[in-house]
Amino acid sequence: MCQARVYLANEGSQALVAQDVIFLEEVPEGVRLGSFFEEPKLVRARVASVDFLKHTVILVPADAGT
Repeated sequence: MCQARVYLANEGSQALVAQDVIFLEEVPEGVRLGSFFEEPKLVRARVASVDFLKHTVILVPADAGT
C-alpha cells in the first residue's frame, strides 16, 4: 500500500497532520485529506512539496508567503 503521511510546516518545525492518507485534493478552502475508515479532513493550507519515495506531503499554512 502507498498511503502517505502529511505534515504541516510552520516556523521551522513540522507537525503530523494525518497518516495513512489515500487521497489529497486542493479545494478553495485549503487541502482535503482522506484516509481509510475516517471522514475527510480539511486543512487550511497549501501543498509545499511531495516526496514520493518517502510517501510524505508537506503543507504550509494557506497564508504563508502571501
